[in-house]
Amino acid sequence: MSLKHALLGLLSERPASGYDLLKRFETSLANVWPATQSQIYTELTKLAGSGLITVAAEGPRGRKEYALAEEGMAELRHWLTETKPQRNTRSDLLLRVFFLGVLPPDRARAYLTGLADMSEREYEQLKQLDAAIDWDDDNLSVHGRIALEYGLRFNAMRREWAEWAATQLK
Repeated sequence: MSLKHALLGLLSERPASGYDLLKRFETSLANVWPATQSQIYTELTKLAGSGLITVAAEGPRGRKEYALAEEGMAELRHWLTETKPQRNTRSDLLLRVFFLGVLPPDRARAYLTGLADMSEREYEQLKQLDAAIDWDDDNLSVHGRIALEYGLRFNAMRREWAEWAATQLK
């Protein structure tokens, strides 16, 4: 996935300014695909230059509202249906687990306990995010809730696994 496709997806719902998109990232995509303000604005410039989005309106202080162009919708649909998702097989977290044997058992156990705690904190943050969002029946809300549920279940599983793994150490 790329920032390009995340922005195209957000703009498929409705036109938005860079600021609006940044806020939507913070409340919907930050746990899936984080992006900074500078990354978003840089990508919007590229997307407009390539004709995938258009500047639908301009406001005070250079504020621009972007809309998805037909070419952008075609690109988004192509990406969704014609390209295979990249399987990210690298995990710094699990690589460390693989080599925990070089640590004394109490330090290895502490690492796993830390993972369980981190997973619990992330789970709670997602629960707070869920409660703070005014969910609607639009596509972004429906699919956003589905993605959020993945994050909740993933963090619950990782917490449970880390607690179990800590009991496996001698």
